[in-house]
Amino acid sequence: MSNGIEQEVTPRVNSALLSNFQGRTIRLACKLVKFNDNGSLTVSAADGGQVVVQLVGEHEPISDTYLEIVGKVMDPTTIQMRGCIGLGADLDMKLVNDTINLIHDERFYGRMFSY
Repeated sequence: MSNGIEQEVTPRVNSALLSNFQGRTIRLACKLVKFNDNGSLTVSAADGGQVVVQLVGEHEPISDTYLEIVGKVMDPTTIQMRGCIGLGADLDMKLVNDTINLIHDERFYGRMFSY
């Protein structure tokens, strides 16, 4: 049953997968590294890769150490933020990365984790 609202799938990814999702909206679990002078953030993704997050418009203050960024992939190292979910001060990034790798494993991705 459709309510007339288009829903976009937002897969969870790590930095190594960003190039596969250019132009699409994704979710990136990450650790805040620093606020940049140009109004962007540098974050460390679950696999340790650094990503620049462009902040657009008004947003809630970011105070958590770990975040889930929802945003559009601009290029393999840059995301334009659409939203941000605080994940607290302690998160097992190895477990997060292992889960992301399992989700994107070719044995499961098409059948279980995508539309």
